[in-house]
Amino acid sequence: MEISLVLNGKPITVEAPAHITLLELLREYLELTGTKEGCDIGECGACAVIMDGMLVNSCLVLAPQAHGSTITTIEGLCNADGSLSDLQENFITYGAVQCGICIPGMIVAAEALLAKHPTPTREEIRQALIGNLCRCTGYQQIVDAIEATAYARRHLAESVARA
Repeated sequence: MEISLVLNGKPITVEAPAHITLLELLREYLELTGTKEGCDIGECGACAVIMDGMLVNSCLVLAPQAHGSTITTIEGLCNADGSLSDLQENFITYGAVQCGICIPGMIVAAEALLAKHPTPTREEIRQALIGNLCRCTGYQQIVDAIEATAYARRHLAESVARA
């Protein structure tokens, strides 16, 4: 089956079986391995991507359902020059990374939150991450990294507005 979509800002078309998931399409057919397979039943959030502006678990979406959609994966969140985004850098700075399985999904979920709500409270951050499980870091450092990113982005926007 031919599947066409916009992936990380670029239109693509790929031939893939109709029975595979979006997760399999990304990892096995498009070689985007940043999106992780954790539980394969939609409970851990490791496979989270942004599909048409909504956070989804790619293990629960059949690849044909993505036809015509706009998908953003962890690879699409880096800066144009390929360097890490401010959020990704803050995950490192705040010690919010350990084994790496949950981190792509956490970062994608955080970006989805910040796109819709650029000034979240700590409780709103925690609520936005409710579908993402982490066994290594605990959640404090992750919430700290997201909160710091929101704060920095808000101050940058205010500085630009004043200029």
